[in-house]
Amino acid sequence: MTRRIAVLPGDGVGPEVTAEAVQILEAVPGLSLEYEEMSVGAGEYLQSGSPLPDATFERLKEFEAVLLGAMGLPGVRWPSGIEMTPQIDLRERLDLYCGLRPIRLYHESHSPLKGVRAGSIDLMLVRENTEGLFVSRLEPLERRAEFAEDRMRISRKGAERVCRSAFEQARQRRGRVALVDKANVLPSMAYFRMVFDEVSAGYPEVETERIYVDAMALYLVQCPQRFDVLVTENMFGDILSDLAAGLVGGMGMAPSADIGVRYGVFQPSHGSAPDIAGRGLANPVATILSAAMMLDWLGGETEKEGAARIRRGVERVLSEEGTGTRDLGGRMSTKELGRAIREAVQ
Repeated sequence: MTRRIAVLPGDGVGPEVTAEAVQILEAVPGLSLEYEEMSVGAGEYLQSGSPLPDATFERLKEFEAVLLGAMGLPGVRWPSGIEMTPQIDLRERLDLYCGLRPIRLYHESHSPLKGVRAGSIDLMLVRENTEGLFVSRLEPLERRAEFAEDRMRISRKGAERVCRSAFEQARQRRGRVALVDKANVLPSMAYFRMVFDEVSAGYPEVETERIYVDAMALYLVQCPQRFDVLVTENMFGDILSDLAAGLVGGMGMAPSADIGVRYGVFQPSHGSAPDIAGRGLANPVATILSAAMMLDWLGGETEKEGAARIRRGVERVLSEEGTGTRDLGGRMSTKELGRAIREAVQ
C-alpha cells in the first residue's frame, strides 16, 4: 500500500533537514511512500502574500500525513510585530490538539547534566495544541493602547482529550503521568486539574502526580530520569519542551508530532535557524525522528517496523563518542550525519 505524504520543507534549515529525513525514509526496506512537496512559510509569503495559501491548505487534506521542516523568519512579520507561524495555523485549522514531544538521551556527552547515562532520560511531553494561552494570539494589537493582554482558555473538551492522550501514551510506556499546571494561582489551571482527575479515574493502572510548572522546571534539571509522561497546557508545553530538549543535546534532538482525529503533522521542534541555513551545520536528527513518529502514526506493520528501524539507526550512530553535528560536539555536516544514519537503517 502506497502512503501519500505532503512535504513542507519551509524556511531556513528546513529544506536541508527535510531532505535527509526523506532520504532515510526511502532507505527503509519495504516502505512505499509517495511525496509531494509544497511551499509554505515565510518564503511563500514573500512570493504570494500568504504563508499558507488557501489552495495549499485544502490540498494538504488529501494526504495521509505531513512532514514539515521549519517555518518562519525573524525579519518576516505581520503588522502586529509577531512572526508568521503557519505551523501553528495548521495545528488550529486541522484541530491537531495533541502535541507529542519525546525527549531521549542518546549519549551522555550530549547532556549538560553530570552523571547521566544514555537512555536514562526518556520522557514524553504531551502538549495541548489548540487553546490555552495561545487562544488570543491572532487578535489585533492596538499599538496606542495603555496595555495589552492575552487570555488563557481551557475547555472541558480540550482538557479531556489531551489528558486522555497522555494516559494512552503512559499505557504504552512505563505507566506514569504527571500533570503540569499552576493550579495554586490560576482558576483555569485548577479547572484543568479537575478534568485531569476525572480522566485519571478511567485509568486506575496508571500512576499519577500533579506538579506546578515552576517546580517542574526545577525537577527537569535536577531529576529528569524520574518522569515518564508529562501533560500540560499549550504555553507551558512550549517552554518545557525546549528546556527538556536542552537536557539531551538541544533542539536538533527534539522531534515532535501534532496529531488530531484525522490528520497528523510531523516536524522538528526547532525553528528555521536562518543564521546557519545553507552551511551544512543543521542537525537533522529531530526531523529524522519526526519521520519515524510519522510512520508509527500511519500504523501499518511495515510502517511500525520502519519507525523502529530508524530509531535503532539513530541510536547506533549516536552511541559512538564524538559522532554528530557541531551542536552535539561532533564535526559532521548535515549530510554526513544523515548518510551515517541512512547506512545504519539500511
